[in-house]
Amino acid sequence: MNWLGAVPAWCWWLIALVLVAGGQQYRVVIAQGDTAAARGELADYRMEVSERDRRAAAKARTEEQRRQTVADEEGESARKKLELAQGRAAGAESAADGLRGEIARLRAGHRATCDTIAAQQRQAGASAVVVLGGLLEESDRMAGSLAEALERSRIAGLACEAISAGVR
Repeated sequence: MNWLGAVPAWCWWLIALVLVAGGQQYRVVIAQGDTAAARGELADYRMEVSERDRRAAAKARTEEQRRQTVADEEGESARKKLELAQGRAAGAESAADGLRGEIARLRAGHRATCDTIAAQQRQAGASAVVVLGGLLEESDRMAGSLAEALERSRIAGLACEAISAGVR
């Protein structure tokens, strides 16, 4: 223990201070290494999340474009079918107008031929022809408008079903 007394006390304090400072410096270096590793992991995680978000956005955009394309195609198909149905309805209306003209001609002919028949028979026959002709005209008009409305409704429903099926 002789040699320990030869070293002055301030040297012991200096040695203790150097050892404590060295230990602290070692801890700082380890902490900086851990921090750098954590920052690297965080950067990798952020890049991974960013890439995942980009892929999800691209997938959503692709799906939205696909759905819009399906809806546009079905809408165009429905529009063409409606135009075709309107053309058919116009043709049917033209034919119905011809039938109405024929009914009017038959009524006029009936009136002309009924002048020779007795007054009572003429009234009963004329009223029956007039009533039946009126009913036929009215039912023909109504059937045409109902057929057109039904065709439009059917085309719209089919287009809606096709869009719904295509979007899924």
